[in-house]
Amino acid sequence: MTTAREFIQEAKSKVRCIDLSQARELLDGGSITLLDVREKIEHDAGHIEDSRHISRGVLEMQIENHPDFQDKNASVIIYCKSGGRSALAAATLQDMGFTNLYSLDGGFDGWSKDQAVPEGISD
Repeated sequence: MTTAREFIQEAKSKVRCIDLSQARELLDGGSITLLDVREKIEHDAGHIEDSRHISRGVLEMQIENHPDFQDKNASVIIYCKSGGRSALAAATLQDMGFTNLYSLDGGFDGWSKDQAVPEGISD
């Protein structure tokens, strides 16, 4: 029997996982969309500015009708709470023909923690 951890590790081996600094470089570089795949209650409690939201549980059914995801070659950074669901989502979207996807390691938790630390100070 496959565990959730094994599913996530398999997905991470198939997709491009990036850290916070790589995500910032991509975002600073221009045309890229952020996709939050957490549950609505998580998204409503806080999210990365300008991100789009589609919960992981309905991703396959909603992504192709979402106006911001019509170009399957467009660059997309996918994030969740810590990086598991985003890796699973990226693997699924690759199977659906999306080609330029990134899964954010550390997810929203890492992003939020990084935002809370003043520049030049490490924790």
